[in-house]
Amino acid sequence: MSLPDALTNLMLRLTSRAAVSWGPLPLRLIVGYGFMAHGFAKLSRGPETFATVLDTLGVPLPLLLSWATTLVELAGGAAVIVGAFIPLVAPPMAIVLLTALVTVHVRYGFFSVKLAAVTADGVKFGTVGYEIILLYLGGLATLAIGGAGRLSVDAWLRRTWLSQRYRALEPPPKAAASVTRMPSRLDSSRMSAMPSIFFSRTSSAIFSTIAALFT
Repeated sequence: MSLPDALTNLMLRLTSRAAVSWGPLPLRLIVGYGFMAHGFAKLSRGPETFATVLDTLGVPLPLLLSWATTLVELAGGAAVIVGAFIPLVAPPMAIVLLTALVTVHVRYGFFSVKLAAVTADGVKFGTVGYEIILLYLGGLATLAIGGAGRLSVDAWLRRTWLSQRYRALEPPPKAAASVTRMPSRLDSSRMSAMPSIFFSRTSSAIFSTIAALFT
């Protein structure tokens, strides 16, 4: 097999329906783990610390929104990892990302990794732009539109719902029709022989009575 044919065969295999259905799995693991890591970091430092940051940025109700952000990141990240209710958990997670983009990252430009200096102590990086925010938003949009794929709660729920739907659409089994038993050939022969039997028995009884009168 030539190299172009091998590459074509590989592309056909990678774009098959079975292969595409596994595509969302690594995306779910990356996006879900990223959200859970940020949520756990906020929770371990205390939501009050993050509330101070929000208050400095001028965000209203900083303590309430700090707790809300932490819970959304933890619960939403876990839901994305297991592929559960992605269309429902994606909007609040996207709101958290958009809020961070507008209030913090947009002023620092696109690039999230900016090399500031290389010193004896190591590499130093500059401010963080909104590049990673867009990647997270793209991942959430892909999962919400295209589905969670294999090994997900959403796929299991879909299979269960479809199987129940198909069973509900199936026509009910037809009742067994009552069958009238037709007389068999043996029964017919017995019925045809009954008059002759009755006549012979009656005749023998009459002759026996007459013989008894003359004896």
